Amino acid sequence: MDIYLVDGTYELFRHYYALPSARDSDGREVAAVRGVLASVLGMIKGGATHIAVATDHVIESFRNGLWPDYKTSEGIDPDLLAQFPLLEEVLSAAGIIVWPMVEFEADDALAAAAHAADQDTRVEHVIICTPDKDLAQCVRGTRIVQLNRRTRVTIDEAGVIRKYGVPPASIPDYLALVGDTADGYPGLKGWGAKSSAAVLSKFVHLQSIPTGWRDWHVNVSNASALAATLSRELDRALLFRTLATLRTDIVFFDDVDQLRWNGSAPAFADLAARLDAAVTNARRPAARRSRSAPILGSLR
Repeated sequence: MDIYLVDGTYELFRHYYALPSARDSDGREVAAVRGVLASVLGMIKGGATHIAVATDHVIESFRNGLWPDYKTSEGIDPDLLAQFPLLEEVLSAAGIIVWPMVEFEADDALAAAAHAADQDTRVEHVIICTPDKDLAQCVRGTRIVQLNRRTRVTIDEAGVIRKYGVPPASIPDYLALVGDTADGYPGLKGWGAKSSAAVLSKFVHLQSIPTGWRDWHVNVSNASALAATLSRELDRALLFRTLATLRTDIVFFDDVDQLRWNGSAPAFADLAARLDAAVTNARRPAARRSRSAPILGSLR
């Protein structure tokens, strides 16, 4: 069997900015929810049998206590934020397993679920549906892979190395050096993608990098300056690595069969009909109008 783990936060953001506005009879913005629901139901219609969706029910997490500039909900459109609870409600009614995250992040849920599913010999592939570079650390051979559903590109372990220049095990160290603007930490000054990949491809982890640059024997520019920065700011780099390291010790299921889709709940029909009846309006010039199939039809 194949296990599909979907980044609901990414999907909600993606559909929010791709679709024209749609409001239900109460005036609530629902276009992104409608888009994500149709997309996930399309996966089931296409043959996915075991599927779960993780969402950031609260954008903030335990990482905000470690680094004050870590990402928050500040600046996110209220119409987008308000759709998280609705998405979780609608997906659950559709019979899809949903993990709304509060203390941890959706990325942690995906990582932990992928790790747990990997322990089951019945599982052939674990497909983590997100382009988020953080999740590259979870990729294992061709068994645990990342799928960007927008571009339809799948990345296995060899693909991670081609893309970042380092194996999955080094991704947290790589992000610690180059930084992650989306998550709100800057990395170390002077450490770019090429120099970080060159050094980590040889030494794998931060603490294994020799203090003296002459011991690196790696072809990078300004090696002496990079070594000095790393030595001076190692504690900060290790903190950034902690921010980038996803948790795999959270338990979401005892058996992968708990992720099997077994049909929708009775409440789904009313929710889907409400979404189908939402009135579509152009929200921004860049939004492309499209005629989508009714939600209820997606289950037939």
